[in-house]
Amino acid sequence: MEPLDGIQTSNTPSSSLASPAKMAELWAKKYLGSLEAHSQSWANGFEVKPRVIIVKRLVSELRTASAKAWHLTESLLAYEVQRHGINATLIDPWKVSKDVHTIYLKALTAYGKEVSPQRLSVQISSTLGQLRQQYTAIDPRLIGFVSMQFHYCGEILLKNAPSTERALLMSYFKVIDDHLYMPLQRAYQAAAQYDYGDERLNVIQTLLPHVTVIATNVVTRVNQLYPNYRSYTDRLDHPSVRVSSIRDAEMFQVYLWTCVLEQRLDAIQEELFPLCVMLYPTLKVNWELVRQMLHLLAREFKDYITHKQMVFYAPYQDALWEMFSPNIFPDIIELD
Repeated sequence: MEPLDGIQTSNTPSSSLASPAKMAELWAKKYLGSLEAHSQSWANGFEVKPRVIIVKRLVSELRTASAKAWHLTESLLAYEVQRHGINATLIDPWKVSKDVHTIYLKALTAYGKEVSPQRLSVQISSTLGQLRQQYTAIDPRLIGFVSMQFHYCGEILLKNAPSTERALLMSYFKVIDDHLYMPLQRAYQAAAQYDYGDERLNVIQTLLPHVTVIATNVVTRVNQLYPNYRSYTDRLDHPSVRVSSIRDAEMFQVYLWTCVLEQRLDAIQEELFPLCVMLYPTLKVNWELVRQMLHLLAREFKDYITHKQMVFYAPYQDALWEMFSPNIFPDIIELD
């Protein structure tokens, strides 16, 4: 296997570069498959209660939801913030709350106007990318705190929504989760440095549309292997835990592809690893689950690419495995 420091940076021409917009469009297309499944919910929304009323109600709940999300996030992560030596003054509750209100207002407005989640993803990706960059520029670890507040705010809003609309609204809120937990804009910008014909870029373009399918397959298999495992929230097969697990499996893939495109490990070392160390123990996610996920991801990738193409991501995949290996985290799960 080619050593990590032996990877050469390709000399790409200045013309015919892959644009961030193209990569954003590629990512957004993966939402198409879920839209058909929600088509009935779209129709039922008008039969049961007009969306404009639902939006008005949820917007009125935004301030309260954000405050509850902040309290929950702070109570969960206060110890971790201290343990990681993060300067607590860098986390401005007023700014975070303002950002939460602004972003969720955009998502709810899109839902109310029947703008699809796919379209929302394209429209909001740049804004969320800039927001993410603002926080990670101060301290990459802050994104864990901020992302969790956004996530909990969405969960609180869903509880206040009509049950018939929750699955559909969840697809809008997932757009927010995706762009905050995952370095999508960073990946797009890295991709923009490559010519369309570059083999390294082609590997990512081949795998990126299948991120959700791969993540879903992995999470399903992990649930089968550990049917009685309970995280902080609930069992692995609980709907909300499953959604979060799939997002995490997607997140690991996007971080891996970002490293492949940047040809360095910074994204994993400076963001993903500290994020996991901060959140997973608090959320009672055993490190064996992470290793199992990484193992299954590697198997899934092989269904889409050739053995020759593996050379482009294998060094980074191996490095990711070593960072979460039993030598670092010896935790295991005792099966019943």
